[in-house]
Amino acid sequence: MILDGIKKTNDIKDVGAGDLDELAQEIRDFLIEKISVNGGHLGSNLGAVELTMALHLAADLPQDRIVWDVGHQSYTHKILTGRKDDFDTLRKFGGISGFPKRRESNCDAFDTGHSSTSISAGLGLAKARDIAGDDYGVWAVIGDGALTGGMAYEALNNAADLKTNYVIVLNDNNMSIAENVGGVSSYLQNIRTADAYRNFKMGLEDALNRLPGGVAVVDRLKKYKSSFKQLVVPGMFFEDMGITYLGPVDGHDIKAMVKVFREARRYPKCVIVHVITQKGKGYAPAERHPARFHGAEPFDIETGLPAVNRTKANYTDVFSTVMLKLAERNPKVCAITAAMPDGTGLKRFSRKFPERFFDVGIAEEHAVTFAAGLAAGGCTPIVAIYSSFLQRAYDQIIHDVCIQDLPVTFAIDRAGIVGADGETHQGIFDVSYLSTIPNMTIMAPKNKWELSDMLKFAVSFNHPVAIRYPRGLAYDGLEEYRKPINYGQAEMIYEESQIALVALGSMVKVAESVRRTLKDEYGKHVTLVNARFAKPIDEEMIRYLAKQHDLIVTLEENVETGGFGEHVRQIADDGHIGVDILVCALPDDYVEHGNVSILAHEVGIDCESIVQKILEKIGDR
Repeated sequence: MILDGIKKTNDIKDVGAGDLDELAQEIRDFLIEKISVNGGHLGSNLGAVELTMALHLAADLPQDRIVWDVGHQSYTHKILTGRKDDFDTLRKFGGISGFPKRRESNCDAFDTGHSSTSISAGLGLAKARDIAGDDYGVWAVIGDGALTGGMAYEALNNAADLKTNYVIVLNDNNMSIAENVGGVSSYLQNIRTADAYRNFKMGLEDALNRLPGGVAVVDRLKKYKSSFKQLVVPGMFFEDMGITYLGPVDGHDIKAMVKVFREARRYPKCVIVHVITQKGKGYAPAERHPARFHGAEPFDIETGLPAVNRTKANYTDVFSTVMLKLAERNPKVCAITAAMPDGTGLKRFSRKFPERFFDVGIAEEHAVTFAAGLAAGGCTPIVAIYSSFLQRAYDQIIHDVCIQDLPVTFAIDRAGIVGADGETHQGIFDVSYLSTIPNMTIMAPKNKWELSDMLKFAVSFNHPVAIRYPRGLAYDGLEEYRKPINYGQAEMIYEESQIALVALGSMVKVAESVRRTLKDEYGKHVTLVNARFAKPIDEEMIRYLAKQHDLIVTLEENVETGGFGEHVRQIADDGHIGVDILVCALPDDYVEHGNVSILAHEVGIDCESIVQKILEKIGDR
């Protein structure tokens, strides 16, 4: 196999031109085999195989710098930089990341994980290069979906003034995670289909060359090609900004891309190379269902079907079902997503209530302010965004929603540890950053029924509400405990004495195990309280527990600083409540990738770790 000869960076440059297509197929087969076992981002990587190979042939790594937007399409890059043998550990604890990581390789120029950042980061690298007097190449690879993010345009505006070389590769597959929406998508579609321009230009050039003196005319026309493009190609948005536009180029033609990349590298300014690729290229199930194979669970290669059939609903499924019921009962209910109708569970809503569904593209900041406008206009908007992505809209939550006390509900999916996607995707900061905001209410359900009840409460509350819920199967225990949701009130589940466990959201299930272990193995008397609200905290419940118990233990799937437990401790200190408080939360650090249960143990929020902390705290009591 040709792939066996790729051991380190630049080995691809020793592969003969006639063998490159075969190498691309071997890389695809390798990716399909490995991701079918471990899971990972398949569609985006299959689409970027030839593009990555061409970049590695045209660039001079590791001297040149490549910044991958989001970075979920960097698997071929990892293979070509000597990490092929590590793919059995991909996205596993202690293994290689599914995203670029500078600590992994000197060919990973910038850590990425969120969308629309590559042009800014690459521009910074280019300016740092110029300041140092160096001459290496800087390449930013960004998808067309990421161009729906406002940050990309801020960077393009800045890059237009650059007087030295900087190459932006637009990987255009007409997809982000779901199908692209909006004006940018329409604009790029027009460029993709502008065959009339290319055919007319080539035909005109051929005709003129056959005429006496025609060659001179062609040369003169080429001098004015920018003006000619303005007349014929739709928009020429990039050229209008002062950025040289090259393309479109077939993103599966290695030779053509290498030629254009080398040409782009010679320009003394910012250049954008428009490359057309197909997401899921070379694997029929991924070509047919690109959204499903964006972030794939382990699957059967022959059929493309999941290796493990899910028989129970996850929290996203529950949210999806409740949203339909809310919209049926209330014509003012609207749903907003930032390019993730499938991931957030809003696909069914979009089909049944298309006039009240809004996919705004990868633009979390806009999503929040747009929701504020809907609320100010009398609608009841629900914004469904993953925890780690919502933090991008922190300013808009403060400035546009909470200052005006507008009734916007934030459905925060993937709150807590999400696992294999690692540091950039763990949803472990939302309680901290949202609890600083006046007028914000924060809730977390203990099980699937409580998520339903909280959503119903939120849409009738008429103030900003955030409901955080985890990734994975919805807990279906404690069904018999379904006390009505009252603002700021916790729920007593088991009342005893000595030790009080006050758990938030997903940690109620863990607290059940902790309670059972303390009772059965150590003979302790343990109360269990479902906090329900991270803001406002039920201060009356805390004072009541303090009178009846020696120790209050808070449990949360959020970092300690600014979290639920820290606020409980502050309430006790301010009220001079004489009780020991043990905060069980995540350390104030980033959590790497890996299996969720392994990570929970590593950061000390699994049952075993919490029991040990409690025993150490109470000593002989």
